[in-house]
Amino acid sequence: MTFRVTILGSSGSYASGENPCSGYLVRSDGASVLLDAGPGTLGPLQREIDLGELDAIVLTHAHPDHWLELPVLRNVFLYFVRRTIPVFGTAETAQLNSNITIGEKTPFVWTTINPTSDVTIGDQRWRFGLADHPVETLGPRVDCGDRSFVFTADSGPGWDYAAVDGIDDPIDVALSDASHLQVHEDRGIPHMSARQAAVRAREAGVRRLILTHLVPGSDPDAHRAEAEAAYGGPVEVALPGLTFTI
Repeated sequence: MTFRVTILGSSGSYASGENPCSGYLVRSDGASVLLDAGPGTLGPLQREIDLGELDAIVLTHAHPDHWLELPVLRNVFLYFVRRTIPVFGTAETAQLNSNITIGEKTPFVWTTINPTSDVTIGDQRWRFGLADHPVETLGPRVDCGDRSFVFTADSGPGWDYAAVDGIDDPIDVALSDASHLQVHEDRGIPHMSARQAAVRAREAGVRRLILTHLVPGSDPDAHRAEAEAAYGGPVEVALPGLTFTI
């Protein structure tokens, strides 16, 4: 069985010179799904897959660094691939997308998701937990066969892995928001520090932790070291182009 995640972009809040905003390609034997579509992710996506082979798009929340490539993907599927494609996202994201493409045709078959949603895409099962973030933000858990992957999406330290439909089964790989370092924890930033991400993952029994959404200018080695000290084992950092097997 093949089940893997490729990092298209992982820069937090805005792109760096070398790293687009958030976007991840989740692939298995039976489906290829774009998870978040931040600005700049369409180019790397095309290096990984023929766009006509994309099965669905899942958007975690309405902040622009996580979905603003969608109107460009509209052009792709409306005029070039020429087929419809399912999109799963929050009601607020749907409204913002509609505001941009008002009155225009759409290739998107939109399904509004919430923390109770249970979605099947090919051989992948997607369920969602409410993240600790200012807008409705849904962190997905994806199960394929006996393997599991969780993305916290953007979240502050109130994130709880068990919030995903009350599931407390083992998590093989977690991709966690770790936007800043412990020194900034008292600033009210609605994102986790590397330490906080590691503590949540350790408490949930996550088997493999990958940090993402580091803001431009961050030192990945510093984030990794801080997380490893709290996690008690090796931690990785999501960099564009890397693929992680689940």
